[in-house]
Amino acid sequence: MDIGLSVGGFVDVMLLPEQSDGWPTEGTVSDFEIWWADSRRQIRLKPSDSRYLRNDFTDFVGRFRPNWPSEVGRPVRDPGPPTIDEMRAALRSDGPPANSREVW
Repeated sequence: MDIGLSVGGFVDVMLLPEQSDGWPTEGTVSDFEIWWADSRRQIRLKPSDSRYLRNDFTDFVGRFRPNWPSEVGRPVRDPGPPTIDEMRAALRSDGPPANSREVW
């Protein structure tokens, strides 16, 4: 996605509805918010339009970025690359085990 900066941007698939038929189609004009930016020189985008967000977005935020509202406008902590187990947990519908670190 061209975001007009020297770094790449993409819509974070983890924030989109589970079924791809709920995703914005190619060429859709919509507003996006920066969801995440870190040392990997890429920007993850979150759709501003709630039609394009996963159904459990509020619960997802509570599990993975509980302080998100207070982080707006502040640098995001760079946790480094997630482990394979953290990626598997992130893809589970019930979220990561209680003893894991944040992935997103």
